[in-house]
Amino acid sequence: MTVTTTSRIIHPAGNLKGELIPPPDKSITHRAVIFASLASGPSRVVRPLIADDCERTAEAFRSLGVSMETDRRGDWIILGKGMNGLERPAESVYCGNSGTTMRLLTGVLSGQPFEVTLMGDASLSRRPMDRVVLPVRQMGAQVRAQDNKFAPLVIQGKRPLDAMEWKTPVASAQVKSCVLLAGLYADGVTVVEEPYQSRDHTERMMSAAGIQLDIQGTRVGIRGGQSLQPREWVVPSDLSSAAFFIVASLLLPGSEVLLRNVGVNPTRDGLLEVMQQMGVLIKRNDQRVIGGEPIADLLVTHSPLKSVKIEPEIMPRLIDEIPIIAVAATQAEGITEIRGAQELRVKESDRLAHCTTELRKMGAHIEERPDGLVIEGPTPLIGATVNSFEDHRMAMSLAVAGLIARGETVIQNADCVDISFPTFWDDLEKLRNRVV
Repeated sequence: MTVTTTSRIIHPAGNLKGELIPPPDKSITHRAVIFASLASGPSRVVRPLIADDCERTAEAFRSLGVSMETDRRGDWIILGKGMNGLERPAESVYCGNSGTTMRLLTGVLSGQPFEVTLMGDASLSRRPMDRVVLPVRQMGAQVRAQDNKFAPLVIQGKRPLDAMEWKTPVASAQVKSCVLLAGLYADGVTVVEEPYQSRDHTERMMSAAGIQLDIQGTRVGIRGGQSLQPREWVVPSDLSSAAFFIVASLLLPGSEVLLRNVGVNPTRDGLLEVMQQMGVLIKRNDQRVIGGEPIADLLVTHSPLKSVKIEPEIMPRLIDEIPIIAVAATQAEGITEIRGAQELRVKESDRLAHCTTELRKMGAHIEERPDGLVIEGPTPLIGATVNSFEDHRMAMSLAVAGLIARGETVIQNADCVDISFPTFWDDLEKLRNRVV
């Protein structure tokens, strides 16, 4: 692997060998910062993800008057201001590329007695925000948005907000979390209901911080006026980041990789279920629970893959992993069908379109559908010049494709991996053995 200013050149690998602690979980780091900031008193976030997206959430709460320091171990010490202690920021809050920052902050800021503007980069400003704007408006907050849908968002909060029941058409942990956070500032019980269950980090972490929730299937109720308690948050390794090394290890003969401290929350372990359906056994060693989150060490070895049908019901549990699953499917025996993945069109890029165009450049037999992909394998991949479209998960998925391709693969706009996995290239270099 060699480096240019914005591109990476990937050469074929023989196999991957060794141990790796994947980066801390992005979703949990975001929430730990939010809950610690809204608690009264000091909290510690152990092993936070130091990456662009999470830094945006931390900076947002600093601008709202919350004190944060980094200790010698790299932990974040956050002096929470309490539910009603946030201050109006001096200027607009910049969320960068982080949809989690903007959508969850919308819930928090809807319950504040001041006006705040949330800005995003060019990519985030194209992502739909009406899914969080509409519920908080119904709760009484005033929100202005471009075309009633896009950032920047100008939020004038209200206290207390009006409790309500909200049926979201999209199973989204960000939408659910936004409504639950707003619900803490509401007069009465707020309920959010999803068509399928999305990842439940917010519910688990709120409960760990002393919040009482009424959970009945895909319905979650929260009573306003409750207070978050300060505590220590331990952040596990991110399964979505581990996914790239899981698939690379499965595809490269002779590979054996142990991924340590990986979060295996059942609302987001869909990748592991799909891999099992593809004929793979990934061993879960030393299973334990920390801060309400299940964690395990994952032992991954090379294994042949068979095709699979991925249905809409499982999509909330693996939506971020579809690009790397698409790479795996190019090497699976048979036709893999992915349905119910239309949400990928409004992520950091249109991942359905870009998986199709970029993997086709490498020789993959892949067809784009309105809500998914159809991929025929196994197909030998050939190195090509491909583009990440500044999407971190596309960049890392294409890197894995490059490891199994014949010849050299050039990934343009590859530095975007810093959004979630700043050490990705170094970690890949440590584990890979080159083709002799």
